[in-house]
Amino acid sequence: MPTRTTMPAVLGASRLMLSLMVTTAVAAQRAPAVGPRGSTDSVDRFIRAEMARRHVPGVALAVVRSGRLVKAVGYGLADVEDDIPVTTQTVFKIGSVSKQFLASGVMLLAQDGKVNIDDPVEKYIAGTPETWRGITLRHLLSHTSGILREGPAFDPYKVQADSVVIQSAFAAALDFPTGSKWQYCNVCYFTLAEVIARVSGKPWPAFMEERIFAPLAMTATRTTTTTDLVPHRAHGYAWRNNRYVNTEEYLALRPSGAFLSTVLDLAKWDMALEDGRVLTAATEEAMWTPIGLTGGARYAYGFGWSLDSLGTHRQVHHGGALPGFRAEFARFPADHLTVIVLTNSDSGSPDELARGVAQIYLGR
Repeated sequence: MPTRTTMPAVLGASRLMLSLMVTTAVAAQRAPAVGPRGSTDSVDRFIRAEMARRHVPGVALAVVRSGRLVKAVGYGLADVEDDIPVTTQTVFKIGSVSKQFLASGVMLLAQDGKVNIDDPVEKYIAGTPETWRGITLRHLLSHTSGILREGPAFDPYKVQADSVVIQSAFAAALDFPTGSKWQYCNVCYFTLAEVIARVSGKPWPAFMEERIFAPLAMTATRTTTTTDLVPHRAHGYAWRNNRYVNTEEYLALRPSGAFLSTVLDLAKWDMALEDGRVLTAATEEAMWTPIGLTGGARYAYGFGWSLDSLGTHRQVHHGGALPGFRAEFARFPADHLTVIVLTNSDSGSPDELARGVAQIYLGR
């Protein structure tokens, strides 16, 4: 990884850096390039062919290499009804790609010395049941707590406090002994969001805006249930009976899949990860290390990130899914390559799109 900058940057330098990032993004949109073994045509042909094959109305793609945005482009339609095209400014729901942000929020509090990830959950959440006594923040971050996947009280069409959903899981038995295996858990990320709110003393969306989105000029990133009008927002679709149909719109805010964003905003986040402007090297390494289980084995998941490989290339990534939307954020740290794919379709398979684009850049 390139040499890291120090955390407290001079204000003028920070503004200059953000200006350069925006300039780079605009330049990349006007004249997109690819890696030395690929071509713009090969990437575009691949994406368009997959969109046609999978019935995906719209895709936004960003590729970052060595901290520089080298390709950013939209394909297809953000709004099928009104024939509005996808651009790099199109706003998509990113589903569980949001988990890396919630995990980063907890790790920022750890960097501040306000939490320890090996603290028991009961230190921050009152009234936890006896079955939760051995569960730590580390278990929540890594999906190894044993807590059931969804809170029984969760209703996608009902606005309610996160604490209500969390408490509804208290009476349920653990699915397995804490730390003994991995099982995806959205309740865990509801609980982490509540920890962020209680420790920081502010709503977790406000904390995320203050500590990550605003400093990185991620101006299009916000929660899915914002009451503000969202410019350039994509509609979500499913392919049924040989036609596109609109998908349902959740009213509830899920911390586990909380955010709307664009490929340009997510590229800014990736560049911040690359040069350590938000998280320290030690924090990133902790988040990208396979979690240890009680039996001595390791599982290929860190804190809000899946960990595996594409051929011989180490991959740190996460997907996201909500009705009408699929997303993938894939980093190849040793290659200093990141591929971000956002789609407005239930059949988007952005993980496969990201792998295909990465293979072109990596010189398959």
